[in-house]
Amino acid sequence: MSASVSMRAPYGLEIIENCVTCPHREDRVFCHLSPAAVERLAAITSASSYPKGATLFVEAQVARGVFILCNGRVKLSTSSVDGRTLIVRIAEPGEVLGLPATVTGKPYELTAEVVEPTQANFISRADFLNFLREFGEVSLRVAQQLGETYHAAVAEMRSIGLSHSAAEKLARFLLDWCASHGNGGPEIRAKLTLTHEEIGQMIGASRETVTRLLASFKKQEILQIKGSTLIVSNKAALESLTEP
Repeated sequence: MSASVSMRAPYGLEIIENCVTCPHREDRVFCHLSPAAVERLAAITSASSYPKGATLFVEAQVARGVFILCNGRVKLSTSSVDGRTLIVRIAEPGEVLGLPATVTGKPYELTAEVVEPTQANFISRADFLNFLREFGEVSLRVAQQLGETYHAAVAEMRSIGLSHSAAEKLARFLLDWCASHGNGGPEIRAKLTLTHEEIGQMIGASRETVTRLLASFKKQEILQIKGSTLIVSNKAALESLTEP
């Protein structure tokens, strides 16, 4: 691999060519490894970039390996036999996608679709399993991410299953999104590139319901949406919608 840190690639991404020289390595749980483990990781990883709408893997597909998400975001979803879709979560940079299926040898349990230009580096299943056997610290990182994914899934089920109305579900979603993507100021600003349909798929509501509720929140001067920017001007009012 090249020794350079990054290169200009399609879709406006700065592609990280080499795990060894990655500037984000110490900030990300899976990649914060010993020099020997990082050298090995770089040797078995293939860097790839994907446009919005690309699919990394599909639910029920035989697991080929994992994808390390370096830049961009990926939505992980599941579908029912009648075509309804539920977005389980949005994966962020630093996550390893396809872990459960790759480790167990079972088919992928979710579909992974790119929601914005993304770098997702691939490691084949055979190489990844050998990597785990060779470095115990990597197995610990995998266990940590699986644990975090489990807790996030429980929180999501609690939010959807225990909410009493679509307005409460949407308010919880917006608050959670601002907590992880917002600027934290009195007037919260956060980039929100999801469509109304995708938001509905995350909270178990129809696109029409999301559109109607967002219009209502705007009318109440709780929030504004300007392009891809969500602006929450009355966080207290949004929080009040989540109270029993």
